[in-house]
Amino acid sequence: MDVGKHQDSGTLSEKIIQIAAGESHTLALTGDGSVYSWGRGMFGRLGTGSEADELIPTRVKFELDKNGGKIDKVKIVGIAAGSYHSLALADDGSVWSWGYNSYGQLGFEGENSSLPHLVEGFHDLESTDSATDGSAKPSLKISSVKAGGMMSLAIDDLGALWMWGNYPQSIEGSEAEVLHSSSSTPKPVREFHGHTVVKVACGNEHVVALVSSCETHNGGDLICYSWGINRKGQLGLGDKETRFSPEVIETFNIESPWAVYDVACGGSHTAVLAYKKSSSDKSESVCWTFGLGDNGQLGQGTTQSALFPKPVKDLPNNVFLISVDCGLFHTSVVSSAGDVWAWGMEKGYGLCPDATFTSTDAGDALYPRLISCTELYGPRFPEPVQIVCGAAHTILAAAGGYKLWSWGRGQSGLLGNGNTINCMDPSTVLWPPLGNHDEEEIPVNGSGDKQSILKDQYDTEDKRRLSAALEEMKLLQMKLSTMEKYTSILHGSVFGKPFREQDIPITLQNTGTFDIAREWENMLESSDHAKLARLETFYRSMLADIKDKLMKKRIKEIIKECLDERRQL
Repeated sequence: MDVGKHQDSGTLSEKIIQIAAGESHTLALTGDGSVYSWGRGMFGRLGTGSEADELIPTRVKFELDKNGGKIDKVKIVGIAAGSYHSLALADDGSVWSWGYNSYGQLGFEGENSSLPHLVEGFHDLESTDSATDGSAKPSLKISSVKAGGMMSLAIDDLGALWMWGNYPQSIEGSEAEVLHSSSSTPKPVREFHGHTVVKVACGNEHVVALVSSCETHNGGDLICYSWGINRKGQLGLGDKETRFSPEVIETFNIESPWAVYDVACGGSHTAVLAYKKSSSDKSESVCWTFGLGDNGQLGQGTTQSALFPKPVKDLPNNVFLISVDCGLFHTSVVSSAGDVWAWGMEKGYGLCPDATFTSTDAGDALYPRLISCTELYGPRFPEPVQIVCGAAHTILAAAGGYKLWSWGRGQSGLLGNGNTINCMDPSTVLWPPLGNHDEEEIPVNGSGDKQSILKDQYDTEDKRRLSAALEEMKLLQMKLSTMEKYTSILHGSVFGKPFREQDIPITLQNTGTFDIAREWENMLESSDHAKLARLETFYRSMLADIKDKLMKKRIKEIIKECLDERRQL
């Protein structure tokens, strides 16, 4: 297949300009302002109005009710994905959100949302540079969005950073109290007043930002700041002390010989792309990593954590890395030439090890591992655009944005290829999506035969069979989603966090049987003080409720007995 010819015949509705990955879902943004999602649907993170999983890219509908009931279409220009929620930025600067909302990460108080919801809070916000002399205040317009963990972030057109949800913030109290504090109202990071925030990334509990040294960004003058929880050294500040205000990572300060240009955060590790300031052509770049290294996610050839940024030395020289991203336990990069490397858990895929592995032989990639394209293009991916990592899956947009590849965990349709099996080699995502073309959007070739173009893309019979299989699978997925939701609510009531796949007891995973007494004992043995305290609180509360119910029932029985005796008299 000729990539150039495909691009010439493609349309903006088929060209992907940005992708984003959450814990178990993926978003794709096309040139015409449309958003597609696929993967796990729990908590409404896909924005389809349902909690059902989607095995192939499905269009997310944005509609704004204006002018007495008139529905205006919304054009999206930016997307972001947190663990269980999603964000989108419209061309008018408005922000939309959907998915999990227990910490207010959707920008409003209330329940989860399975449909895009306009973040109203920005309408009332003033610029951090608002005038104090009574003159007109500049209007606020958001220019980019980012999400991670249970937090949401946005950068406005003046370069100010705004945050909401469960994000690191300077409030009085213990670390535990600060960790559980949250806000549904976007608030500015005032420490960057007078500077321009150019890029930002966040993990589960930490944030890293690239900020201009001056008021405006002139290129090559970015300083790297970090703050948040730092138990694994993920802030790159040389220690494990938590910071609730931004602090400069000295490796990338204003005097550093390295110019940083991209950053990504995993659950508890960080990756930064930088090139030598002295290099005139910027053709050689280096990936630096720091933080948790238990599964080789730092690519340093060891499972030790790193408190300072260290370069990933086993990447080849004389390459320019255009994109980096981190999953929970793996990291991936792609070069301008189309070479892709990955490292970390389970050969760089991020998959949890199966029963055949032990803690000393987990099959993790401690060094960068080349991921080859298995199609005619191989081993390189043509014209790469961006690479993103979920908890255990990776998505690459290439071919100038007209094609997607995926690999890793396939459960819940994470790979977007129509099935739910894991893929150890890159497979193609079903793109462009089936049934998402409007008649007027179909390009006309030289003969004017629109149908021949569609026939080149899909075989009609295969499409019909796939559609029928997907409908049947959706019914099963809906039942599974209901069961997962019930499990997650119960698990959240006891442990204070959503249920994840890694919470499934190992005996149940390996044998299909469950020894509740044994697993309960194992759980108590492995729990820290905070977790045991929460369990005690839950138990006491449950016991008090039971005693209260028993007392009420006994009182009713006594009253009934008294009434019966009176009637007999």
